[in-house]
Amino acid sequence: MLDVCLLGTGGMMPLPRRWLTSLMCRYNGSNILIDCGEGTQVAIKQKGWSFKPIDVICITHYHADHISGLPGLLLTMGNAERTKPLTMIGPRGLEKVVTALRTIAPELPFEIQFIELTENKQKIQFDEYRILAFRVKHNVTCYGYSLEIDRSGKFNAEKAKELNIPVRKWSLLQRGETVTDGGMVYTPDMVMGKARKGLKVTYTTDTRPVDSIVEAATGADLFICEGMYGEPDKEAKAREYKHMTFQEAANIAYNARPKEMWLTHYSPSLIKPEMYMSTVTEIFPNAKAGKDGMSVDLCFQD
Repeated sequence: MLDVCLLGTGGMMPLPRRWLTSLMCRYNGSNILIDCGEGTQVAIKQKGWSFKPIDVICITHYHADHISGLPGLLLTMGNAERTKPLTMIGPRGLEKVVTALRTIAPELPFEIQFIELTENKQKIQFDEYRILAFRVKHNVTCYGYSLEIDRSGKFNAEKAKELNIPVRKWSLLQRGETVTDGGMVYTPDMVMGKARKGLKVTYTTDTRPVDSIVEAATGADLFICEGMYGEPDKEAKAREYKHMTFQEAANIAYNARPKEMWLTHYSPSLIKPEMYMSTVTEIFPNAKAGKDGMSVDLCFQD
């Protein structure tokens, strides 16, 4: 099961009931944070989740509303006696930016390992999931992210018994490893069925509509997309500042066909985004106006 929580949905500046942009996912004890705007720590506490098990922090770009909460979060993680290394992913210059922010958080009891993105599309593989970073179109270098979890096929215990594979070796084969026993070599394909559908969450903000988003969001269980402007008279402003309208986000979802789309990263002037959702659902019916703390548990299909 993959837990997903939209911690903050605001763009540019926080509002009394809207923190700045951040998303958190949890899978098998590992926490992944995307962006860390002001108020992220409060939002995590309100959700009842923990700071300490955050393993990966992805930054979309280096505007303050997406990274200003980072120094305080790092300090809190350090105060929680974390010693495990933290991985940070972001556009080129990540280490320099984080080092500058750490002027007010100079001493941490854990190492930060930096992965700086240099390609238009880049995959980072972890033990149980992978992160796909894809370049989008903002007025500074900006990336969206997909969190992808594969699911292997079913283990055929009867076949394993027929092949006289020791039970103690079964878990290794299930993990995709080749095993030997008494001179015999056993490979996973001997006892594993075809791979089953996994899970995928795609997240993008601060961008104009581009094909890379459609490609990344295709087949997603959940697509979280910027909807900076819902009002019909804001199209020119969206183009000027390299953001998206609700309708443009809906068109991306229509082409990508995810199971569901949530809008996020609202302009401070957009107090009630739900008022403009009809322009979205007419194009892509399974869409919702994201709210701070909005959550879902995504489960593998039977």
